[in-house]
Amino acid sequence: MYSLLPTYGQRHIEIEQASGSYVTDTAGKRYLDFVMGIAVCGTGHRHPHVSQTLEAQLQKVWHTSNLYNISGQARVAETLMSGTHLTHAFFCNSGTEANEGAFKLIRKWTNKTKIVTFTKSFHGRSFAMLGATGQDKVKAGFGPMVSDFVHAPFNDMDALDIIDDETAAVWLEIVQGEGGVVVADSAWLEALQAKATEHGVKIVVDEVQTGIARTGTRFAFEQTPLKPDVVTLAKGLGSGFPVGAILTAAGAEHVFTAGSHGSTFGGNPLAMAAAEATLDILFEADALAHVNAMGARLRAGLEQFVDGETFTEVRGLGLMLGLVATQSVAAWIEQLRDAGLLVVAAGPDVIRFLPSLLLTEAEVDEALAIIGHVITKEMVS
Repeated sequence: MYSLLPTYGQRHIEIEQASGSYVTDTAGKRYLDFVMGIAVCGTGHRHPHVSQTLEAQLQKVWHTSNLYNISGQARVAETLMSGTHLTHAFFCNSGTEANEGAFKLIRKWTNKTKIVTFTKSFHGRSFAMLGATGQDKVKAGFGPMVSDFVHAPFNDMDALDIIDDETAAVWLEIVQGEGGVVVADSAWLEALQAKATEHGVKIVVDEVQTGIARTGTRFAFEQTPLKPDVVTLAKGLGSGFPVGAILTAAGAEHVFTAGSHGSTFGGNPLAMAAAEATLDILFEADALAHVNAMGARLRAGLEQFVDGETFTEVRGLGLMLGLVATQSVAAWIEQLRDAGLLVVAAGPDVIRFLPSLLLTEAEVDEALAIIGHVITKEMVS
């Protein structure tokens, strides 16, 4: 372990086995997982359909390069865009890559450089995406950022005046995950769309964390007035297998032409098998209804802990929820881990819950019981 750069800080456990909503560490301790790789394993760990599809592909071909046709790309693209206004897709390996590709696309598409993003946003760790991200903590020590990005306050009507004829794009998350599970206000989004339309500005929606049914619809933008020109995806698209995507509205196909962008591993047969199997499960109406039902159950349970003193509110959509505290949540996250529940922070004062999208009522109730026990113990002591 000492041979690794310490980019992730201290890691307390190593997960050795995983199935469904549960993981087991190398010491044999079992946990209910409400992190899921940070919104990655939407179908839970090792879903049989995804596992079987990947195993079948492993017996055929792993990698061919995009020099040759990969039919799974077309099938996944068609499933992703079915029923939307979006028309074309590009596949890569991660959310950062998807956002980096979208940045290149916007620059070439508009011949402009000014891009409006928002405070507390997070868009990845490539150099351009550090500039796009509205959090200083990820930029410290790296020198001057890419200067294209202008950061405006999120959910602020007056801030939309920064959008003008010189603006190439407005870039945002519908729910700011790393920024504290903050949901964009519908009236604000309506005004943003109107402003973008008025000035001929592209809209990029970063759905790396919110996409693939996480918020109760296929994409979070479907719950808003927005009609994005570009949507970026990753995390939940492959049930844990690395895969990202850029989806575009019509017109981008005349911008990203042969040789203008590419990826050695992007859209490889294994990634497309994982994505196709994932979408088979999560884009079904029953699965989306289940996300909303379990999200409502978890939200209602978390709201029991809101007392106005220790915890102030529950934020989020679907099964992307945050319990907002009046103090640092780091100690609670450690105590919850010790009690058998894995969760993650969203900023210093929000406990974030990102369970399997297929979790059961009993698993929701088990998580709530653990939270109640830890919080009550902490408050009594």
